[in-house]
Amino acid sequence: MELALDHAITSIAFPAISTGVYRFPIDRAARIAIRTVADALTDAPGIEQAVFACFGPDSMAAHEIALRELKA
Repeated sequence: MELALDHAITSIAFPAISTGVYRFPIDRAARIAIRTVADALTDAPGIEQAVFACFGPDSMAAHEIALRELKA
């Protein structure tokens, strides 16, 4: 986030990694990613868009659930 802000980048993407061959639990990874980025965005007003690159329907579903939980 700091690098993005330093270079006036307004959108950033995060790939959902380590949940494939490394077998990190998808739901846990999604919750960590969503929460970490949401927290970081509060201190990064210049970032207008954060995208999570999900590599398959299971990853996408886990990220959608994590986002809904964050909003609740």
